[in-house]
Amino acid sequence: MKQSELVITYRKGRFLAAYFYLPRREGDASARTEELAQGLLVDFAEDGRPIGVEILSPEEVDLPGLNALLVREGLEPLTAEDLAPLTAA
Repeated sequence: MKQSELVITYRKGRFLAAYFYLPRREGDASARTEELAQGLLVDFAEDGRPIGVEILSPEEVDLPGLNALLVREGLEPLTAEDLAPLTAA
């Protein structure tokens, strides 16, 4: 996957979770998970690159904290508009 993608999962019409896929290399899988902030879990590949962010509580999304992680890893920061679908969830 060359680009980022936000996927939101619903169960019975209610928000269950969201996953923000970060650019991945073929064969990447989560080797470890860390809590970045309340309701934000970051998956890392075996070599330490972040490959995705699980969002359990959209109201708890810490955009500055998430962007600090992305920028540190050489990825583009997000805007509030990038995560706007979460406000609808």
